[in-house]
Amino acid sequence: MLEIKFFARNLSHGERLGELLFGLIMTLSFTLTAGFVVGEDAAAVSELLTATIGCNIAWGIIDGGLMIVGRAFDRGRYARMGQAIRAGASEPESLAIVAEELDETLEPLAPPASRQQLYRDVVARVRANAPQRPGIRGEDWLAALVMFVMVFFASLPAALPFLFIDEPWLALRCSNAVLLVLLFVIGYHWAGYTTINPWRAGFSMLLFGGLLVAVAVALGG
Repeated sequence: MLEIKFFARNLSHGERLGELLFGLIMTLSFTLTAGFVVGEDAAAVSELLTATIGCNIAWGIIDGGLMIVGRAFDRGRYARMGQAIRAGASEPESLAIVAEELDETLEPLAPPASRQQLYRDVVARVRANAPQRPGIRGEDWLAALVMFVMVFFASLPAALPFLFIDEPWLALRCSNAVLLVLLFVIGYHWAGYTTINPWRAGFSMLLFGGLLVAVAVALGG
């Protein structure tokens, strides 16, 4: 699921990582807490897993909606920048507007002279082209669907042990172990997009996820 082209086209590596982690950590928080609450009650464990998956469905929808709003906001912000440039801002003013948007990203990558030339090209392109319509586009709905699917499927591995283990408490703890292993696997996999050692990334993700779960459980989440 990590490298399915449809997913990769609609969400960045960082966005996919965040959504998988969100789903796993939320599910792990629920199932770890359940061990102290449901004990050996098989019916209660089943209800808890159903509630956990339902919660992830709800949050997948919410996350997708927030992403649509965020993308529309970014387009509106860029449209406002283009409007300011077209409205007759001087060359230095136009360059300052573009630099305010891009400097933070480009400063580590290019020297000042190269950035200034790029900003001049941006200003020239903005002035030469008609303004783009801001707002929500079809691609945003596709990205929201991908986001929902990733959050939802992140909760499903928690249910697998209950298909093969009859004892509720043991199945619940195996479910916890599966989710912890997945945290490691995700960290190991995403290290391939960075210069970080995969094993270090995997264990760091496992530790980081465990700490977040501990905080959530301690605060009653």
